[in-house]
Amino acid sequence: MLRTRKQRGFTLIELLIVIAIIGILAAVAMPMYRAQTLKAKLSEVTNTMGTIASAVDTYFMTSNAWPPACASVLALQTDLGVNVPTDRATFVTGGSPTVVTATIQNISTINPQLDGNTITLTASTSAGGAVTWTWGGNLPAPFMPKR
Repeated sequence: MLRTRKQRGFTLIELLIVIAIIGILAAVAMPMYRAQTLKAKLSEVTNTMGTIASAVDTYFMTSNAWPPACASVLALQTDLGVNVPTDRATFVTGGSPTVVTATIQNISTINPQLDGNTITLTASTSAGGAVTWTWGGNLPAPFMPKR
C-alpha cells in the first residue's frame, strides 16, 4: 500500500510572498511614523505656547494691560510665572497686543529643515474684553496646529 507524505512547513514561494507583503507595509508605514513623531514633538511646543497664552490671558485680565516683553526663559518665569522647557524651541513674548513666538530647534535629525521655522500665537481682544488667539508662523502647513 502506498502512503502519501504530509506536507510540512511552507514552500519557498509562500515565504517570498509574505516577505514582499511585509516589505510593502514597512515602506508605507515608515514615512507615516516619521511624520507622526515630528507632530508629537511639535505638540510639545504648541502645548507650551498654550500655557504661555493662558498666563498672558491671566495677566491681561488682572491688570487690564498686556504683559511686558519676555525674551528669555527667566523673564517668562518671573513676569508670567511660566516654567518653559527649552529643548524643542525658544519662546519669546511681546508687543501690544501680545504675540507668543516659538522658534523651532532640535526637532529631528529626520527632518532638519523644520529647525529655524517659527510658530506664532497672536492675541486680540473683542469688544467684551475677551482675549482670542490666532495661530500663524512659517511652519509648513502639514505641521501647523489645527486649532
